[in-house]
Amino acid sequence: MIRIDWIKQKGWAFLLSILLPMGIMCFVYFLLGIYPGSDKTILASDALSQTSNFFASLNNVLHGKQSFFYSWYGSLGLNYWSFMAYYLNGIFSPLIYFFDNSQVPDALYLIIILKFGAIGGAFWIMSDQTFKIAQWGKVMLSVSYALSGFAVAYSPQQMWLDGLIYLPLVILGIHRLMDSRKPALLFSSYLLLFLSNFYMAFMIGVFSFLYVFCRFLTDPTRYKNSLIPYLITSLLAGGASMVTILPTLFDLKNNGESLTTLQTFFTKDTGIWDIPVKTMVGVYDTSKFGSSPFLYFGLLGLVFCLFYFISPKFPLKNKLLYGSLFLLLIGSVYIESLNLFWHGFHSPNMFLFRFSFLFSFLGLLLAGFGLEKVTKEDTNQLVNIVMGMIILYIAIIFFANRKRYDFLDKTSIVATVLFLLVYLSMWFICVKWYKNKRLWWCLLLIVFIGEITMNTQRMVTGINQEWHYPERMAYDRNYQDVHQLVEATEKENDTLYRLANLNSISRNESFIYGYSGVSMFSSIRNRHSSMYLDALGFRSNGTNLTIQYANNTLVMDALLGIKYNIAQKDPQKYGFTLKETAGKHQLYENRLTLPLGILTDQGIYKKDAVKNQSELIQYLSNQKEQLFYFSEAEMIKQENVQIEDKGSFLFYSKTIPNKLRKMTYSINVPARSQAYLSLYGRGMDVDAIIKVNGVEQRSGLEENGQYYNLGYYEKAKKIQVEVSFSGEGVVHLVKPTAMFMDVDVFEKSVQSIQKKGVAFKTKGRVAKADVTLEKAQVVLTTIPYDRGWSAYIDGKKVKIPTFKDAFLALPVPKGTHTIKLVFLPEGFKVGFGLFICCLILFIFYNWWMVKEARQTKLIEDDQGKGV
Repeated sequence: MIRIDWIKQKGWAFLLSILLPMGIMCFVYFLLGIYPGSDKTILASDALSQTSNFFASLNNVLHGKQSFFYSWYGSLGLNYWSFMAYYLNGIFSPLIYFFDNSQVPDALYLIIILKFGAIGGAFWIMSDQTFKIAQWGKVMLSVSYALSGFAVAYSPQQMWLDGLIYLPLVILGIHRLMDSRKPALLFSSYLLLFLSNFYMAFMIGVFSFLYVFCRFLTDPTRYKNSLIPYLITSLLAGGASMVTILPTLFDLKNNGESLTTLQTFFTKDTGIWDIPVKTMVGVYDTSKFGSSPFLYFGLLGLVFCLFYFISPKFPLKNKLLYGSLFLLLIGSVYIESLNLFWHGFHSPNMFLFRFSFLFSFLGLLLAGFGLEKVTKEDTNQLVNIVMGMIILYIAIIFFANRKRYDFLDKTSIVATVLFLLVYLSMWFICVKWYKNKRLWWCLLLIVFIGEITMNTQRMVTGINQEWHYPERMAYDRNYQDVHQLVEATEKENDTLYRLANLNSISRNESFIYGYSGVSMFSSIRNRHSSMYLDALGFRSNGTNLTIQYANNTLVMDALLGIKYNIAQKDPQKYGFTLKETAGKHQLYENRLTLPLGILTDQGIYKKDAVKNQSELIQYLSNQKEQLFYFSEAEMIKQENVQIEDKGSFLFYSKTIPNKLRKMTYSINVPARSQAYLSLYGRGMDVDAIIKVNGVEQRSGLEENGQYYNLGYYEKAKKIQVEVSFSGEGVVHLVKPTAMFMDVDVFEKSVQSIQKKGVAFKTKGRVAKADVTLEKAQVVLTTIPYDRGWSAYIDGKKVKIPTFKDAFLALPVPKGTHTIKLVFLPEGFKVGFGLFICCLILFIFYNWWMVKEARQTKLIEDDQGKGV
């Protein structure tokens, strides 16, 4: 009976708060041709290159194909526990288990729709226990939050949406703790928040702490006994979350990029009208650099938020305290140091002002308090607010910098003004015919849904225009073929090998198919191994967010154990032979490859040893013969290009825009040589297109390595190489040179190292090998070094000296031994211990708090009876 009453009184509103955001998002996506099974997907921006691939890897984990702690499929090897802490620990992520990896776009569609519903539902739960307003009002506040400008505009970064789910529950937990001394909700909300995404947890943690401080100051006498319980609950929740947070902090400390240097006081590319402009309906500028914060949270929410500050019904002290939070958030937009603080002092790579959802939440929270107090006697104040907003928005047209705000169109301005006038008109009508309030609530909800839908549609359209929602084939056009070939390699190997797809559609493709490769694009990465690989010829610039396999030599294929290439055309590499075909793709096997481990000596640890790939292969093979030769690449033809010699660089600029720059080089290739053309330099958004012997290859000039493969030549030959540069940017290069690798010297070197190879069997987070040594030696592996690795020789734990902080290299004594390498994230044991201890402590602490509350209530009841 109680449940039926709850459904009649509140349940319908709770469901609407969930279903309306879900329905509106489904409708808006449908308008773009996105729905389950559709040709178009929601994989805009990083969702295609990162999120889809990473969820495919989670699917592999859930089906037992890899460990939760370590992945062999992310750039040679990766701390997967920390990786999940940023990308994959969302509450709905396990749903990927029920999908095949070819269906990841549909799985992500479901997950993101559910997240929007959960955000609305969470805000309703908070509203229902916080505001004494009609259920219709709670629904509108909840939908406004779920479909706020931030949530929709940054929806391609779906891992951030979990923070928006937990924020209302955290605030409700704070209220319950401060008002009723009930800490359970706050503890569980904090814990789930910290476990889901450490990045958003930091922002929400700071905001909620400041909120507690402000709320305490509103009534210090009442709340003075709640600060200690809050700190205890927060610390216990934080301690319990260390099972994820502590290993992640260690990983970020060891591999994270340096803090951003503060260069200016004010944030660049901001304008004084940014705040009011982005509270209007349907205003999308960009989510790349130069954007303003996404602050929209519904016009009704904004009106009643302003009412909170204007109305005399609220204490001035409260207005100043909560207003200070607003001022802090606004100041964080314009003051660079505050802006960087919210981002952990790391300047964001696009998707700026990632804390702006806090502005929307605070606005709706205060709007709820405003709705509690508003009456028909406040009509004049509401009129003043609405008319003031209209005047402000119209003033933007005349006074704002048109170049800065060129994204603000008439549609947004007119729609905003019209919706405000409609809402004001409905208020007048509702006040006059108050008896029909249910009808007016229904009409108001319909208009409100229209406003929210319009904003959502324009946000999603903005994403589509800027990032494009790709066709399904962008994700799975080669899935069956590549999957078949990868499976074929798995059947033929019982030890670790590596593979590269020369025609991959993503730098993170190895996560989908479950093969060990080189390329990766991820915020969580092993920077030290990537930096050394960059020195060895694989491009990994700057903060090492990316590493690319393309355009390196056969030497690195051998040293890293690249046993297979998948390609649509013959890769023309010495030692590679066709193994199998699937559709348009062929599998080529490399006979000159090395296992995961190689025997060497202690000299490998010297600081200046093996700085490049030539030195490394010579050191490991004990071969001193020259492997690479260089000669001039003679330019015999040029078209639409002006070349300027600037000393160490040549500058290539266009003579005619929108047309390729072309150069033709003549190169004399010696017999039995693998030939390369070295193009080392820069060119913003420029592709280098190389055509030789009728075969064309295209590669990002700045993104990939410098050694463009020209093929293997059994006999000496004079070849012509056509080089074209796409894009409009100026290209500056070190003078292009031809490089030749003597394949006889190369083969002799590799065969020499193969005799010293140590094959490792890998399973989950363990790598194991047996060796028999006539003297003490070092087993150098190409496993990225991480402090989470432990080494055991014959069951006895030994220390692992660092090899350039890049790879594991283990000294092994003379004799026959079993080597076992085991990975457990650094800090996990301590974190897990804290998780158990803090969980138990909180159970007892919660029991004690509940007991104290009951005893206090009994005493108060007895005193009441006495009176």
